Amino acid sequence: MANLNKVLLMGNLTRDPEKRVTPNGLTIVKLGMAINRNFKTQDGQQREETTFVDIDAFGRQAEVIAQYCSKGRGLFVEGRLKLDQWQDQQGNNRNKLTVVLENFQFVGGRGDDAPSSSGGGGYQDDYNQSSAPSRSQAPRRSQPAQSSTPVDEFEDDVPF
Repeated sequence: MANLNKVLLMGNLTRDPEKRVTPNGLTIVKLGMAINRNFKTQDGQQREETTFVDIDAFGRQAEVIAQYCSKGRGLFVEGRLKLDQWQDQQGNNRNKLTVVLENFQFVGGRGDDAPSSSGGGGYQDDYNQSSAPSRSQAPRRSQPAQSSTPVDEFEDDVPF
């Protein structure tokens, strides 16, 4: 039987990314994300539920996140679940489920720390050699000279 371990999350950072560099030069960034879910109860009341997730990023992606992200910034994250297990000082078995980041996109426009409802202004990061091209590598569609469609103002304005 085949297995699949894939997580897709979109939310806001709950704290500034915590950057560390290992002795052999690998950058590791730990970040927290809040994901909100709005729903109606059976009696028709509007409710909101928030899930908090810890995320680990490595290498060049970690460096980009540490440089351009801060608390409140919207991110779309692709990753995989990882279970960490250890014993605490009292000898109790502990475990924690985290997400290992494999790819991400900024959500919202430049200088906008909250995700936009349209998702516009996001930037694809593709430092993990994924097969998906980034925005700057994607082929462009030519627009007619008299196009009434607005041009994406962030198309050529990549922050890195």
